[in-house]
Amino acid sequence: MARRHCRTARALAGGALLALAQSPLLAAASPTVAHGVLDSAQAPADGRNSLVMVLDSSGSMKEEDGSGSTRIASARKAVGTVVDSLPDRYPTGLRVYGADKPKGCDDTRLARPVEPLDRAGIKQAVADVTPKGDTPIGLSLRKAEADLPEPSGGSLGRRTIMLISDGEDNCGAPRPCDVAEQLGGKGVDLRIDTIGFQVRGKARDELECMADAGHGSYYDAHDADALARQLERASRLSADGYRFKGERITGGSRASDAPDIAPGQYMDTIGPGETRWYTADLDDTSTADMAVTAVPQPGVKVAYGDGIELKLTSGNEYNSSCDSENARFAQDEGAMTLTTAVSRVPSAEGEQRCDEPGRYLLSVHRSSNSGSDQARWPLELRYGSERALKKGIVPAQSATEYGRAGKDAAPPTGTPKNISGGTGFNDARRLERGVWRDRVLPAQTRFYKVHVGWGQQLRYSADFANEPTLTDTRGARSFVDTAAFAPGRTPITPGGEFTAQNPYYGEPMSVELGTVPVAWTNRWESAPAAVPVRSAGDYYIAVSLGPEASKIAKNAAIGVVLRVDVVGDELTGPQQKAPVLHKRGAEKGEGAAHGDSAAPAGAGWSGAVIAAGAGGAAVVSVAVLLLVRRRRGPVDPMTRGGA
Repeated sequence: MARRHCRTARALAGGALLALAQSPLLAAASPTVAHGVLDSAQAPADGRNSLVMVLDSSGSMKEEDGSGSTRIASARKAVGTVVDSLPDRYPTGLRVYGADKPKGCDDTRLARPVEPLDRAGIKQAVADVTPKGDTPIGLSLRKAEADLPEPSGGSLGRRTIMLISDGEDNCGAPRPCDVAEQLGGKGVDLRIDTIGFQVRGKARDELECMADAGHGSYYDAHDADALARQLERASRLSADGYRFKGERITGGSRASDAPDIAPGQYMDTIGPGETRWYTADLDDTSTADMAVTAVPQPGVKVAYGDGIELKLTSGNEYNSSCDSENARFAQDEGAMTLTTAVSRVPSAEGEQRCDEPGRYLLSVHRSSNSGSDQARWPLELRYGSERALKKGIVPAQSATEYGRAGKDAAPPTGTPKNISGGTGFNDARRLERGVWRDRVLPAQTRFYKVHVGWGQQLRYSADFANEPTLTDTRGARSFVDTAAFAPGRTPITPGGEFTAQNPYYGEPMSVELGTVPVAWTNRWESAPAAVPVRSAGDYYIAVSLGPEASKIAKNAAIGVVLRVDVVGDELTGPQQKAPVLHKRGAEKGEGAAHGDSAAPAGAGWSGAVIAAGAGGAAVVSVAVLLLVRRRRGPVDPMTRGGA
């Protein structure tokens, strides 16, 4: 059957949100993330990401903050909350200004160097600060950039300056916004976040300008609790930045300059309006999947139509178009991670122009509105090749129906176990059968992976808890979203069966997805939901929370429970009448979490997790159920094929 040549791949953070009727979900409080709770130590000190906090210690920080305490006392408490929530050994430093002289526009110093996290040292450094002097924000910002180490080994990472101030710069030169603009133009990895503590007018305008110019976010904190919450959000987004993997490469600016790529993984960058070109030599029998993940700074300004477009063309005399895809934000709340893929699938007859062996061209174009953040985006390019089945193997027929894994399937139940999702595909958290509990920050996407074998189907739901909200949330609206990806990182469409995006107002809300059975011949189907589901292996789940949720939620992060099911018995291969390799539910210890224990009392949501009722009410959870995979030997994920 003819394969569709232009699918619409959506962004992880989708925008066409569908309303979901309220259902009687459990009301539960979710506490601020604390060190040691919910597996916080997930970011290794790998030399890629780092953070320096720049703390206003000028004379105005001695003033009362309206809660019976001083501003500096509230800042000390908030910084303590931040360092307790950061992962062990995460490179973190502290710079202060206005702390040493009654007057002086050179009064800035590095109180703690950027090194593997020393919680006690940073807390002590803040405790030793006595507010005294002026507010040299511009100079402090310039020096803070030098405090951050460059990513090691040419890797891509995220270096974050997080500046906390209760007023504007009073030194005049260098102007803070000019410094932020200069620093923001130096590379793709630097982010400047600013937090205004009880500021208004010119001070707030200046802090917002710095964040915009520095490809970061401005957070408003009107009291001590808000300061702690916003500090924690900004610091955790730094620590949980996407962990890239691959060989550094520079795509060509023209097709004639395209570098050669082989099956593997690569890292590049792309600017607004740019097109990057790559070339690959394909044979006449293998399937090629070329997936691109774009990772803008989370939450920065974007327009509805911003995104990336991929095209795969043959290099023959016809320049035949083999596949094209796009991933767009489809919302204007703020940037999120984007992933889409194009494929060359040889036709069943082998007589199409894109079946021919030879040179093929991949182009990646970035669309960007003039009012959007103009920073370069890191790109992660994965090229996977899947060999054809050996001669004599007759594949089973295609499978295009959801059947018992459709929207009415009952989710797994049980006591949720604590987990922390990955930052991206490379560190996606592997899950086994059961119910799992995680937390998601505004503007964040969490990643998980589940093994789905031949003949099996992935089915899961992602349900967000009933969270405490801020006192005034009038007009505030955000979204929750989920996406699933095949082993080649090809997006799986909902197929009209599931609701993958929904609005979020702080009340319980659910999203869900599933696949048809994994079948080799799905690659030749025209049903959008079937085409990617053509290979056994790790299927990926991404769960996202919109940036504007920061104006709704009282807690730093939002609770989510994962319920994932793998439906059906796993078969030994893609061939007709393949015997069963593992029966569903036959795995030893199914339901156990590796390395995690059940949630301690008070560490998560109150009350038991309940299944959906007869009225179709959602569950306050996201579930992931999978079977432990057992093989006779390893398989190279870049060269999957029939045995």
